[in-house]
Amino acid sequence: MSDQGDAPTPSAAPAPPAGRPPKVGHRGRASGPTDSDNFETADIPELEYFVAPGPRGYPPLTDFLDIWDVDMMRRRDETNKTDHRTNLYHCDNLIVRRGQEFQIKIAFSRAYKPNEDKFAVEFVIGADPQYSKGTYLPVFPTKTRQSSWGGRVIQTNDNVVTMGITPAANCIVGKYHMYVAVQTPFGIRRTKRDNSRDLYVLFNPWAADDAVFLDNEAERQECVMNELGVIYHGAYDDVSERNWNYGQFNYGVLDACLYIMDRSEMPITNRGDPIKVTRKASAMLNSRDDDGVLVGNWSGDYTYGVAPTSWTGSTDILLSYSGSKMPVCYAQCWVYAAVFNSFLRCLGIPSRVVTNYYSAHDNDGNLKLDIILDDNGRIDRSRTKDSIWNYHCWNECYMSRPDLPPGFGGWQVVDATPQETSDGMYRCGPASVLAIKHGHICFPFDAPFVFAEVNSDVVFYSRKNDGTMEPVRVNKSHVGRMVLTKAVGSNGRRDITDQYKFPEGSPEERTVLEKAEEFGCKQEKSSPPEADVNVVLPTLEISVGNDFEFNVEFVNQSLQKRTVQAYVSGSVVYYTGVSSNEFLFKTPTVTIPAQKSVKELMTIESRNYLAHLVEQANLNFIVTGKIKETGRIVTAMKVVTLHTPKLTVEVSGGSRVNEEMMASVQFTNPFSFNLENVHLRMEGPGVMELKSRYYSLLPGGSSLTWTEMFTPQRAGKTRVMATLDCSGLRQVSGQASITIET
Repeated sequence: MSDQGDAPTPSAAPAPPAGRPPKVGHRGRASGPTDSDNFETADIPELEYFVAPGPRGYPPLTDFLDIWDVDMMRRRDETNKTDHRTNLYHCDNLIVRRGQEFQIKIAFSRAYKPNEDKFAVEFVIGADPQYSKGTYLPVFPTKTRQSSWGGRVIQTNDNVVTMGITPAANCIVGKYHMYVAVQTPFGIRRTKRDNSRDLYVLFNPWAADDAVFLDNEAERQECVMNELGVIYHGAYDDVSERNWNYGQFNYGVLDACLYIMDRSEMPITNRGDPIKVTRKASAMLNSRDDDGVLVGNWSGDYTYGVAPTSWTGSTDILLSYSGSKMPVCYAQCWVYAAVFNSFLRCLGIPSRVVTNYYSAHDNDGNLKLDIILDDNGRIDRSRTKDSIWNYHCWNECYMSRPDLPPGFGGWQVVDATPQETSDGMYRCGPASVLAIKHGHICFPFDAPFVFAEVNSDVVFYSRKNDGTMEPVRVNKSHVGRMVLTKAVGSNGRRDITDQYKFPEGSPEERTVLEKAEEFGCKQEKSSPPEADVNVVLPTLEISVGNDFEFNVEFVNQSLQKRTVQAYVSGSVVYYTGVSSNEFLFKTPTVTIPAQKSVKELMTIESRNYLAHLVEQANLNFIVTGKIKETGRIVTAMKVVTLHTPKLTVEVSGGSRVNEEMMASVQFTNPFSFNLENVHLRMEGPGVMELKSRYYSLLPGGSSLTWTEMFTPQRAGKTRVMATLDCSGLRQVSGQASITIET
C-alpha cells in the first residue's frame, strides 16, 4: 500500500498454451516482458510482513483492524452505475467512467479510527503492476496522503466506512482488480482475491478533463449510449438504409473489446490514450496482418462464413472472435465500420459511422482517378485500373489531439477496412476531420489518404495510337459527392459534407487544394476546353428483376448542329466500382439541332443483367463520345442501385418489460426461379438476442413465415430488425419499430 513503490511481487506467469508457436522472448532486450494482457493477473499476497519471523514464526496480525466485507455497490439500480451511465451494461461487476467519483462500502471488524488506523484501497491491472507505470494504484482516505486517484471518506456508520474514489481522468482503461489493505506495525493484511470486486474503468465523455470529453449531451446520448444504428448505402441520389444493432452493452461485449487490445499485444500503459487505442483498434478490426476480428471478402463467395449483407449486429461477431480466438468471416466496409463503432462506444469513446458517396481509392496520393479512352472516345477497359467506390463507410470518433496544433481536436476519421498500409499495417487514422477540410494533410495519421477519398478528380485521358495520353475532360465534383451520418436523436440522416470540404469551385476550396499540394498531394493541372454538348442520365428507382427504360439525353448548348459518335456501356459492378460483366454496349450516332436536346431511348431487359448480378445489385452506366464538329469529348456516369424485395416484420404482444412478445418475419420469393440455402437473422437492441433460421429451398413464387418469441429486458424505443440472405439474392431486410413500457 505504498504510494511510491511497486505492488507486491506477483508469482511467475503461466506457460503459454500447448500448440502455440514459440515467440522470440524479451531476453537480452528488456528486463521483463511487456505487460499487455488485461486478463493475466498478478498474485497479490494476502499477508505481507515488514519484520523477520521470530522463533515462533511471524507475529499474528489478528489483534489489529480487520476487513470483514467490501460492498462495491455494483447493482444496476445503485448510484454508481446510474451516476456513471453504465447501468445498461449486462455485467455483474462495477463499471465506472474515469475522472468521476464512485463509492464503495468497507465493513471493518470494529469502528474505524482515522488517527490510528491506516488502510488503502488498491487497484491493480495487468500481470506486473507498478506504481510508476500507473498499473498499481493505492487510494488513501486522508487528504495528506493521496495518489493519482483521489480518495475520501464520505461517511462512517459504526464499523462501515463509505469511501469515495475518483480515478484519474487520464488513467488506463480496462479491468482492474481491487484489494483493501490494512497497515499494522508488523505488516500489511489484504482482502483475498475476489472476482466480484473487479472494476472496469472506461473513457468518460462527460468529464471535462478526459481526452474524449464531448460538450453536448444530445451527441453523447447518440454517439455513446445509442445501440441502434442506421448505416447508409446505395447511391448518392438513391440513398438506402441498413439498420444495425451495435450492442455495446450486451453480455460479454466489454470483455471482447478488452480482448481485442490484448490480442494486439498493446501495452497496458498505452490504453489510457484514445489516440493510441483507436489507431491500434483500426488495425485489429481487420485480419489482414494481425489475425484481427474480421476477414474481408468482396468476391461474392461466402461458403465458409456469413455473407456481409447477412449480419444484423456486432454482438455475434465480437463474441465469436473472443470465444474462438479466430477471425470471423466475412466483412465489407460497413461491417468493419459498424463493429468498430461498437468497440468505441463500448469503451466510452464517442463515435459514429459515416458514409462517403463516390469514394476514391487513391493509392498514390495524386488526387486523380484515371479513365482511359481510345482515340474515338470509347473506354479502354484493359488500361483503366482505378476504381471509385459507389460508397465507403468509415468511423469518426471524438477526442482532443494534443499531438496536433490547437484547434484540430474533435471528430477524427478512423477506418478499419483494409485498403492501404499505414506504418506497415492495414489501418487508417485517427485523422482530424478539420485538418482534412483545411488541407493540413501533413498531420498524422493518414490524412492524405482520407483527403483523396473526398477530393480526387476524375480525369478522362484520350490515348493516341502512338501511346501518348492527353487529358480531355476533368470532373472535379464527382468524388466525395455526399457524406452522411445518422442524425442526432432521430433515425433521419445528417449531411456532413461541409465538415470535410468547402463548396465545389469556391475560393476556399482552391486555397485548400493549393495547401494540400504544398504537402505533396498532386492534382490535375490541365483544364481541357469544355464540350458544348452535355450528356444527362436519368435518376431511376428500379427493382431487381424488372425491365426498364434508360434514356440518354444529349443537350446541345451551341448555336450550330452537333453530331456525337457515342458509346453507351452498362455493366454489373460491385459496390467498390469494380466491373463484373458488361450487359449493354451500343454505339449510337446522335445528331442534335442547335440549342436543342435529343433523347436516345434504350430498353434494358432483366434477362440481360439478372444472371450476372453480384451482391448489392449495382448497374453502372458510362456514356462517352466524340463531337464530330469540334473533336471534344463528352462523358457521363451513373450508378443505378436495383432495389431488392423487403421482409415484412411484425411484432405483437404486451410491449412491456419482462412480458413475452412475438415477432414474425414474412417473405415471398418474387422470382420464377428457386432460392436455395436461405439464411435469416433477427435481433433487437434491448429486447431480443440474435435468432437465426435456415431454409434449404424457397421455390419461386412461394412464401415463408418465421415466428420467434422474445421477452424485452428494458423499456424504451427500439427496433426488431431482420435480414434474408442467399447466393441468389443478397441484401434483403426489414424492421419493425416498437416502444416497450415498464
